[in-house]
Amino acid sequence: MAVLDPIRRTRTAFIRRNPVATYFAMAFAISWTGALIVAAPKLIQGRPVSKMDGLLMFPVMLLGPSLSGIILARIVDGKSGLRDLFSRMRRVQLPPRWYAALLIPPVLCLTVLFSLKTFISPVFAPNNFFIGIFFGFAAGFFEEIGWMGYAFPKMCQKLNASASSILLGVLWGVWHLPVVDYLGAATPHAAYWLPFFLAFIAAMTAVRVLIGWMYINTQSVALAQLMHIISTGTLVMFSPPRVTAAQETAWYAVYACALWVTVAIIAVVYGRSLARDD
Repeated sequence: MAVLDPIRRTRTAFIRRNPVATYFAMAFAISWTGALIVAAPKLIQGRPVSKMDGLLMFPVMLLGPSLSGIILARIVDGKSGLRDLFSRMRRVQLPPRWYAALLIPPVLCLTVLFSLKTFISPVFAPNNFFIGIFFGFAAGFFEEIGWMGYAFPKMCQKLNASASSILLGVLWGVWHLPVVDYLGAATPHAAYWLPFFLAFIAAMTAVRVLIGWMYINTQSVALAQLMHIISTGTLVMFSPPRVTAAQETAWYAVYACALWVTVAIIAVVYGRSLARDD
């Protein structure tokens, strides 16, 4: 025990000196290991991973961001860190305009799809799978405990909010790597896998900036969870079901552009800090 105490102190000191790097290493390790365990039987047998297997990976992956955020909040900031995290998860009394901002993803998504349907092809007609909103609840609730509850505030201690949001958004997009081929209607994406993945990361990074903007101005993890739920639910509800891999890549890319135009407007109004005094 006497030998272990210096090791524990050294490990704790390292984590406290590197809270962000430790978080991402831990979150990715837990999530990707869990995904690998789910896919391992098929991989060992040399069989393709089915869409159902891909969907089953995702609930397991949610443990990475959430557990890492809770554990590191306790290690780095002590009991007060956990109390602060959970209090921000209960912060829901906010000005109505921030709840109105939750409509940005569905409005942009529907605008893009109806425009593509009108000018390009009827195949881009949005789906009406409204029960799909419930698919976003687990992802939004659990992921944001770590992404915005723990990682983002720590990142903002070193970088401005815009840079922190973009970096977190890219890492968030990459975190989806094990399941990205199972997130759309046109699976597998085959030769279009890389273009689809890049379009997906572009869209997710823009959404992350939107979430960062909302969080910086409200300090509400609950609002970040709601935005994540609605963003994910929007894609599940409205993604056109009969598109090819190429068509899905195209509409994701256009959606990403629409999101980035919105982000650019916010950046002009609020600046790199994403915050403006009322």
